[in-house]
Amino acid sequence: MKLIEVTTAAHRREFLQMAVRLYQNEPNWIRPLDKDIDGIFDPAVNKLFKSGGKAVRWLLVDDSGKTIGRNAAFVNPKWKEKQPTGGMGFFECIEDRSAAFMLFDAAREWLLAQGMEAMDGPVNFGERDKWWGLLVEGFSPPNYNMPWNFAYYQGFFEAYGFQLYFKQFTYMRSVRGVGFDPKMVERAKVIMADSDFEFRYLKGQELWDKFPEYFMTVYNKAWARHMGKTVTEREAKLMLSKMKPVIDPYLIYFGFYKGEPISFFINIPEINQLFKHVDGKLNLLGKLKFLWNKTFNPPDKMLGLVFGVVPEFQGKGVESAMILSYREFLDIKKLKYHTIEMNWIGDFNPKMMRVCEQLLAEIYKTHHTYRYLFDRQKPFERHPIFG
Repeated sequence: MKLIEVTTAAHRREFLQMAVRLYQNEPNWIRPLDKDIDGIFDPAVNKLFKSGGKAVRWLLVDDSGKTIGRNAAFVNPKWKEKQPTGGMGFFECIEDRSAAFMLFDAAREWLLAQGMEAMDGPVNFGERDKWWGLLVEGFSPPNYNMPWNFAYYQGFFEAYGFQLYFKQFTYMRSVRGVGFDPKMVERAKVIMADSDFEFRYLKGQELWDKFPEYFMTVYNKAWARHMGKTVTEREAKLMLSKMKPVIDPYLIYFGFYKGEPISFFINIPEINQLFKHVDGKLNLLGKLKFLWNKTFNPPDKMLGLVFGVVPEFQGKGVESAMILSYREFLDIKKLKYHTIEMNWIGDFNPKMMRVCEQLLAEIYKTHHTYRYLFDRQKPFERHPIFG
């Protein structure tokens, strides 16, 4: 076996095609868009490179020259950890432990040379909402920009010495036909009876004019202290622009108190139900296939991207009121979505796990994010719990 660093256009194509061949007989795998994978390693697309980020990729070939594995490692300058920690991801491998370990070794040695003391994997060279974690339970088709892998990968990671850093739960429930926890309903009705509160979608031009401001306000209060990152209004506007081709205005919902935004529930149609028809390509033919299916075979599943409530209103029933109001709104609009998945919630976030439980949602998939400490004598600590 031999490792080859990805340096040429041919290598980059093989990095994609290796996974296509590996999963060619797996009906649950949905081929990611080529541009989504390529963009992660393209300095012109991924701005982390300009901030000092580094990334490397490898192909693993057998003695006949056939590609039997791939892997990547990266240093994200935005990660703030007790010990310098790098990432490894986009790992794919045939069912051969020695091949898998050779790929893991390559990532470990490269990260050591970059001054890292640990590596997390499999993770993304970017935000946590994409390509994060190893699927270990619920091997159904993946949501957009979420990984799918063979079950035997878990044995590779754990045998090598990776330890569980946190679990990621994807919750699912039916949009209709399932009630809510009675205590949740009781709390929600108290808030909804108060005229100072308002829960609604953004109508028409208001979505494009006001979403960036509203999203930034809530996100920076509700999430920044945990995620270590704030968003600017410009970044929120860019996010909305990227969602525009698939956006359904009825799936974006905000809560207000005396006219000020205090919560949001951001959903999109689960677009992997459309992208599964394009075979990884958004060329002219791929775009035509996408538009045809969007029109005549639209997604019946909603994907919950993020749910947030500003700290001063957390635990006071606003979460419950937001959800109950949204359920009533969906019934009024007679939207044709059958299920909703909340993608994803870490086991370090018990508050959001309780919200999902009150929704009577069930854990549908579980991913693991692992950590490997290079100093094998150093005590291992799991991800801190959100307070």
